[in-house]
Amino acid sequence: MSRRYRITREFQQDVPSPRTISLEECKAYFSSKPDFTYTPVYTVTGTGGAATMSIEGDFFLWSFGDAPIPFRHYDGDLYVSGANDAVIPKMLEVASELKADVSDG
Repeated sequence: MSRRYRITREFQQDVPSPRTISLEECKAYFSSKPDFTYTPVYTVTGTGGAATMSIEGDFFLWSFGDAPIPFRHYDGDLYVSGANDAVIPKMLEVASELKADVSDG
């Protein structure tokens, strides 16, 4: 089972309340990143195409190799799976640029 990480400002002391990352801020931030695209529905296809599941939400898909890695905006934070080790440095970069912290989510 993979770990899930949360990019949050909850622990920031120098950020005015509320300590959230807004969807509008995320859209502006990720629109400047050529390796990210926004989608309101993330579709996952099982191994061999056996099953497909669509999840509604606010997703910023990071293009890494053949599989997009979703960063999901939810309730003022961003969430990402740590299933792929390559996501760790990208997640830390995103958190740093958004002036946020990373925690197990």
